[in-house]
Amino acid sequence: MPRIALIPGDGIGKEVVREARRVLEVVSEAEKAGVACDELAYGAERFLRDGVTITDDEFAAIESEYDAVLLGALGDPRVPSNQHAKDILLGMRFRLDLYVNFRPCSLLAPELSPLSRDLSGLRLEIFRENTEGEYTGMGGSLRKHTADEVALEENIATRMGVERIVTAAFEYARAQRRTRVTLVDKSNVMRHVGGLWRRVFEEVGETFPEIERDAMYVDAMAMDLVRRPERYQVLVASNLFGDIISDLAAEITGGLGLAPSANIHPGKHALFEPVHGSAPDIAGTRTANPLGAIRCVGLLLDHLGHPEAGARVEAAAVASFQAGCRTPDLGGDASTEDVGTWIVEHLQSDYANG
Repeated sequence: MPRIALIPGDGIGKEVVREARRVLEVVSEAEKAGVACDELAYGAERFLRDGVTITDDEFAAIESEYDAVLLGALGDPRVPSNQHAKDILLGMRFRLDLYVNFRPCSLLAPELSPLSRDLSGLRLEIFRENTEGEYTGMGGSLRKHTADEVALEENIATRMGVERIVTAAFEYARAQRRTRVTLVDKSNVMRHVGGLWRRVFEEVGETFPEIERDAMYVDAMAMDLVRRPERYQVLVASNLFGDIISDLAAEITGGLGLAPSANIHPGKHALFEPVHGSAPDIAGTRTANPLGAIRCVGLLLDHLGHPEAGARVEAAAVASFQAGCRTPDLGGDASTEDVGTWIVEHLQSDYANG
């Protein structure tokens, strides 16, 4: 029986995970998938109360006892250092070696895009390297709080790390019958790290001759995603550039409230989280959009070997918007729970009707 660790986290994370869990339980029962969910209270409340973020034993349990993690969001203004978020989220990414950060961005309806033209059918998939780059924390400071202060942040790239994320992007493109993979970098300035990415991208790309490949500097890509996003399909980038570009792609396709993501080590571990943050300013107002978290359930089911169930969840999320059940960020007046209930009932009807 698959076991899922639910970490609601902070702010609206608790609210959107509640709705995602309802959807997962309905689908699990209908599919006879037998998915079991355990809620783990890791977050700001625990940190403020006990001074604990996540222990080594808890990491070990996640690694050995669970098939996947569903995370809401982490971040609380009462913890200005955000230490608990770093320890839990980045801790799992690095300690479980979740090197693929997969961020699919699809436009549910043309009116959701802030761009002025019809982009119906727009779909972008971003493969962000998840365990290297500037996010390793390597670097340091000298003569802090003086006029002579020096700060250094290291950009770490290994051939193994670059090769496996680039390969994952091409393999996905082949499996999904996508015809183009684009590398996003800044190799004209970052010549050492960028040079490694370019060489590996070309070498791996040559083994997928049916897939077109090109490369774009990150600043040019940011411009071109606004100008003509329909030109692109699968993007692959370093940790930092992938983080930035995937947020832009999410906004082009309707906003962060709609965007799911998967942190994966293929064949081993996986963590799913909506791209949005904990949004403490709207926590408790029942206005948070749960679609990003619910769409994570679709990705999770696909990961567990139930692609048809995952597709049903994605279709139900699309249907909720088309039916006008929308939270305020999408121009509606539905509550977080209203959207979750609509999708649950839609799925129950869908399964009842075969």
